[in-house]
Amino acid sequence: MSAFKRKRGGRGPVDKKAKKAKIVADRGEAPRETEREEKNEITVPAPVSSGKWTNKERVLIFSSRGINFRTRHLMQDLRTMMPHSKADTKMDRKDKLFVVNEVCEIKNCNKCLFFEAKKKQDLYMWVSNSPHGPSAKFLVQNIHTLAELKMTGNCLKGSRPLLSFDPKFDKEPQYALLKELFIQTFSTPRYHPKSQPFVDHVFTFTIADNRIWFRNYQIIEEDASLVEIGPRFVLNLIKIFQGSFGGPTLYENPGFQSPNMHRREIRLAAAAKVREKQMVKEMQKMKRTDTKVDSVRDVTADVFLTPAEEKPVHIETEAPEPKVSKKKQKPFKRQRMQMARR
Repeated sequence: MSAFKRKRGGRGPVDKKAKKAKIVADRGEAPRETEREEKNEITVPAPVSSGKWTNKERVLIFSSRGINFRTRHLMQDLRTMMPHSKADTKMDRKDKLFVVNEVCEIKNCNKCLFFEAKKKQDLYMWVSNSPHGPSAKFLVQNIHTLAELKMTGNCLKGSRPLLSFDPKFDKEPQYALLKELFIQTFSTPRYHPKSQPFVDHVFTFTIADNRIWFRNYQIIEEDASLVEIGPRFVLNLIKIFQGSFGGPTLYENPGFQSPNMHRREIRLAAAAKVREKQMVKEMQKMKRTDTKVDSVRDVTADVFLTPAEEKPVHIETEAPEPKVSKKKQKPFKRQRMQMARR
């Protein structure tokens, strides 16, 4: 007996026309006029699931080797929030970034979120439209995952999000390009098989301090207030390229400072503080020695000194004569006693 094979997203034949239900106002009296019947008719819309999945956006989310646990949890949170995403194994560090386009083609994905780890402490994120571009490279900072935050917000898994953007995204051309790239990447396609037909959370992209701040909030139905769910992270824009993972540079952030330079400045500042402390100690030591010398010397000792005439220097060329001793030899005590007896 052959197994029953169900088509993806397929259901029974659904009538696209809306159903019409007749409701009678008074059961005792039959409607006499056609106008009264039209007023009491209620139109029931067609079911939501009968729509067709036309937007085939698929996002590949993966990383390079050398990431830490926090980056891995962030990737898992993004895959959970984006039902139209796909995963892949970690890419080797020796491979060039153009290989990512081939991986996207194999996985049948036209968008990519690639996390690149360097020195096991710096995390870079690529948002790319594969294979033709454009692509943007960011430095990811201040990562807080869902398990770490433990916020009170919650949303249905697979529900479609609203995307909220800062008004600054429409004022500058580089932010307008990033806005369109974020819309195509983070928005869940309508009628996606893995998505739910509900909108109960918001992705917000805010520009502050020349950085893009990402937040995820739940929409509470009672009063339409927002409660944060997580995760949260900050994107520092580095460059925007015309192609996918390379090509001509469309925009370069002039205020960007690499993490290596930032750490170098911190080390130089710490070394300057140490040198300053050593100089202060040496100056204090020199002051102490100066005060000791001044206290030993008497300032009034030279008041009564009169200057004397300088004596001429006499140099003796001959050796001096030996001195003759004129001392008389005294007899010893015994001899003196013998002389006294005589």
